[in-house]
Amino acid sequence: MNDLYLLAINLTKRCNLACAHCYLDADTLKNGAKEELSAKEVCQVLDQVADRDQQTMVVLTGGEPLLRPDLEEIVHHGAQRGLAMVTGTNGTLLTDRRVKSLKEAGLLGAGISVDSLEPEFHDQFRGVSGCWSRTMAGIKNCRNNDLSFQIHFSINDNNAHQLPEVIEFSRRQGARVLNVFFLICTGRGESQSDISPYQYERVLEQLVQAQAEYPDLIIRPRCAPHYKRIAYQQAPDAQINRISGNEGDGCIAATHYCRISPSGGVTACPFIEEEVGNIRDQSLIKIWDSAPAFEALRQPDLKGDCGACEYQKLCGGCRARPYALGGSLMDSDPWCAYRPQGGEVIQPLQVLDSNLRWSEDAERRLNLIPGFIRKMVRKRTEAYVQDLGENLITCDHLNQLAAKRFGKGKMPSRPQIFQPQSGENAGGDHG
Repeated sequence: MNDLYLLAINLTKRCNLACAHCYLDADTLKNGAKEELSAKEVCQVLDQVADRDQQTMVVLTGGEPLLRPDLEEIVHHGAQRGLAMVTGTNGTLLTDRRVKSLKEAGLLGAGISVDSLEPEFHDQFRGVSGCWSRTMAGIKNCRNNDLSFQIHFSINDNNAHQLPEVIEFSRRQGARVLNVFFLICTGRGESQSDISPYQYERVLEQLVQAQAEYPDLIIRPRCAPHYKRIAYQQAPDAQINRISGNEGDGCIAATHYCRISPSGGVTACPFIEEEVGNIRDQSLIKIWDSAPAFEALRQPDLKGDCGACEYQKLCGGCRARPYALGGSLMDSDPWCAYRPQGGEVIQPLQVLDSNLRWSEDAERRLNLIPGFIRKMVRKRTEAYVQDLGENLITCDHLNQLAAKRFGKGKMPSRPQIFQPQSGENAGGDHG
């Protein structure tokens, strides 16, 4: 079942910055487009999603979504329909007043882009002098108003060395999550240097280690499905590492995620420009259920090294990268340094030990978790307990897993712990 866990809606192409890595061209970032979806049209989509399943998280992005004066109206409508509403922003417009109004409207959290702790580097990367200090003020305003936030770090060869400091910064600032985005060079970003395949591999290894060292901060790579392979290579006996990446910590484009452009076009992710339909012509749910291109991504016929790789069902590679370079969606991911070893394909964890049982207290506790992450938490918990050689899942197990994954304390009860999985960063700001 391809449940829609995450829906990104690009509300505008307009942006107050000029990021060199953005996948949108400069003119549309400055002037936007006359055909931008109205608040009424966006709310109609939210109604369709809520009628289907209130467990979907909706990420309002751009361009810079805070340039929309009707952002609060859209947030409020979605929240009233029971949807988890979050936004991705460059943070420069998160004034104290705006944070208060967004939170009152029902916003659950914000993803804020920080590309360096060196103000000059960040400002150059973002194309506007002084934006670093305004982003820092936005983070402070979120913290002062108890609006949950996460940090988004777009990594490349020029700032990869700053990763340890960014991790520590995110922890100190009180972020719940640090998402490390690996650029896919499209739009204006075609002229930018992506991280090299070798550096890509080393950074992913760093992230696996960093998560163990910082249990109170969720540290995750984005647009980097190879993370699943590296985690498995480091601990092949752990059942939890056999959970398929399209269930949360890999690429979920078209399996549990899609994106709507400012003019209503539906794509599998922001970096795959081919539209499979338009919400002005038919309902999003119909597009989601029946688009042939989505079906192809759900049952991929991978080519080259990806098609021969023993990790193809755990990882599957990024489909947007070969496409961006002029190839097919099913071609090998050119940024993967691994070469298949000729072994059997590693099968994702499907059916766990039938003797596993949940205690009444643990089941009750699980049901308090937002629905769109409940399935993932259930599967991870069962894999964790199976690794322990036990068969009764208790609240103690939930606490242990929460401490490993979410920091010391209780299992999460707020939706923002499940954040964008597929490309929601580049642009002016997708987060």
